[in-house]
Amino acid sequence: MTQQRIVFFGTPDFAVPSLMALGGTHHEISLVVTQPDRPRGRGRKMMAPPVKETARKLGLPVAQPDSIQEHEFTDEMKRISPDFFVVVAFGALLKADLLAIPKIGTVNVHASLLPLYRGPAPIHWAIIKGESKTGVTTMLLDTGVDTGEMLLSRETEIQPDDTTATLHDRLADLGAAVLTDTMDAYASATIEPIPQNHALATYAPMLQKKDGRIDWQWSADRIEALIRGTNPWPGAFTYHGNKRLKIWSADVTSADTTEHPGTVLRGFDDELRVATGDGILAIRVIQSESGKRMPVKDFLRGYPLEPGAVLT
Repeated sequence: MTQQRIVFFGTPDFAVPSLMALGGTHHEISLVVTQPDRPRGRGRKMMAPPVKETARKLGLPVAQPDSIQEHEFTDEMKRISPDFFVVVAFGALLKADLLAIPKIGTVNVHASLLPLYRGPAPIHWAIIKGESKTGVTTMLLDTGVDTGEMLLSRETEIQPDDTTATLHDRLADLGAAVLTDTMDAYASATIEPIPQNHALATYAPMLQKKDGRIDWQWSADRIEALIRGTNPWPGAFTYHGNKRLKIWSADVTSADTTEHPGTVLRGFDDELRVATGDGILAIRVIQSESGKRMPVKDFLRGYPLEPGAVLT
């Protein structure tokens, strides 16, 4: 099986399993390219991207250019003369001049079943939109946004209790497996790129904080999906008066109500049931504006929400 020379582009946790998987193959990783160290956390301490930390553990050389558009970076890529670029959640688009450098092409791992959910937030939106399945796709990058020819894909079911966090980790591992299969198929010349059907494409834009706002006119099913799809970020939220409340977990109940959407319903002392546009949502884990997330029964001891109160 032919050994391929690879330059790996990746930055966050999602890319780590792919880098580790490639590092365990016979292929040569000539360089790992990642974003510069950034300040993080409350103390704003400079921290290395997860991919950089993993590359160091694997003994791989690392580059952190301020911009991959710099001539010096392009010249370095030409000097390495890789067979492939492999791109997994790098955080910047590769333009045509860079994409022309690898001898064979640029392989990307995308966390959806393309052409569905192109864009930067496919995991969030697959859950928010109530999909029953998703997956990962490897493709050849072109200058569009996730529009390149597809190579391999693999499905996974979205479980009823999946959040973006849990699905992220599962897809990261699945992506690593599909990536190594893709590279092995290239090495043995047994893979044929397939054009995407652009007419079926959907887009998954980057989420903003406002996207977590709950609209109680929606159905209970739709709100519950929003809660899971925005966990851990940006978090689903609502207001009681001028108090902002984050909802981290909820269940859809089988009961119906004629109360106005957003109205707190009568129930047991340790539960918080809210009317929606279709059905009732039972909130399980909640967080006040300045507090910690906690089970709703503990929250209600310090912040009682009586039947008839309205969330907006």
